[in-house]
Amino acid sequence: MLDRFLDAAVLQAIAAENNLAETAFLVRDDDDGAFHLRWFTPAVEVPLCGHATLASAAVVMERLEPGRRSVVFHSASGPLAVKRTDSGYAMDLPARPSEPIATPHGFAEALGIMPVEVFVNAFNYMAVLENAHAVRTLAPDLPAIARMDRPGVIVTAPGDIAMDAGGHDFISRYFAPAKGVPEDPVTGAAHCMLAPYWAKRLGKSTFRAWQASRRGGEIACRLSGDRVELEGSCVFYLEGRVEV
Repeated sequence: MLDRFLDAAVLQAIAAENNLAETAFLVRDDDDGAFHLRWFTPAVEVPLCGHATLASAAVVMERLEPGRRSVVFHSASGPLAVKRTDSGYAMDLPARPSEPIATPHGFAEALGIMPVEVFVNAFNYMAVLENAHAVRTLAPDLPAIARMDRPGVIVTAPGDIAMDAGGHDFISRYFAPAKGVPEDPVTGAAHCMLAPYWAKRLGKSTFRAWQASRRGGEIACRLSGDRVELEGSCVFYLEGRVEV
């Protein structure tokens, strides 16, 4: 946690040195007990990051104020509330609806496959593929992905019960080389776009999802109006101090 936000260039340099998908920076808001939160990839500041928000909530509730049950973060995406659950933490994030579009020129070539459908919003493209196998085996042209007019590309398909132990409603992967993240292991913000799409397609609002990166990760998500609730847990693996 910081006493105040340092210059953006300094925060960006720290994130680049960390070389993780995202680094979160916290500053306490003494007026209402909340915190201000910003996220940086190794290359850019981003408007929303789910997993770094989850980690920040764990830091607040486990280290800074042990026993605290909830926290609100003020961010570029508005107020983000996180609360304890029986198994971890649940985050309340803004939904990111999208619109269908014709496949952009060069998009299929960049992916290495012709998508069934393509959707877009201000943040990402989303390619719907025929099946989970196509998502798992996809090997896109990352330099071509980086040149697109959106900073990231989500690929998704229905879950494959035979491959996903216990079954998942859908699977996905997320590529954002323009942001310094060739492939994100697990992406909370991407599920803010995925959840509204799959809610319409499947006629339900609660999902078990699988992000099929090399590391992989399960996401419990629920669409509620214009908000998406994502639930997960955290493990502390490294703690220390940085001197600037």
